[in-house]
Amino acid sequence: MSIKPNKLLLGRTDIVDFPKLDLQGIDIKVDTGAYTSSFHSHSIEVVDNVLKCQFLDPKHEKYHEKFFLFKDFTQKNVKSSNGIVETRFTIKTEILIFNKIEEIELTLTERGSMKYPVLLGRKFLSKKFIVDTAKKNLSFKKKLKSNIN
Repeated sequence: MSIKPNKLLLGRTDIVDFPKLDLQGIDIKVDTGAYTSSFHSHSIEVVDNVLKCQFLDPKHEKYHEKFFLFKDFTQKNVKSSNGIVETRFTIKTEILIFNKIEEIELTLTERGSMKYPVLLGRKFLSKKFIVDTAKKNLSFKKKLKSNIN
């Protein structure tokens, strides 16, 4: 009998950091119905094979006007929850969740009308987390506890 590694319990929402994007305290929603993870971004363009974009909506309290440049990016077709297929740019970055840095692949999309600027999909969640939809902000609460101690 093989022993499976422990998975962390994650709620339906949380608050995480994206260190390489200089974004802290970002609200995320866990979406087990989505395969890919996505981040609200805008001003997306490719110039001389470099992807340039901004994260969050200008009205968001954590928004900063900083543009980010990515030399390593891809494009993929993603079917949204309403069934529409959209071609999105994909980047890799880091997420700080449960006081641990994890690599994450994010598709860039317009989510300005959504309450949560980031969705975490199954590709990121699998093999790391179990989701309990009755809970929320478990990683953030652990971060607060470790900052107090």
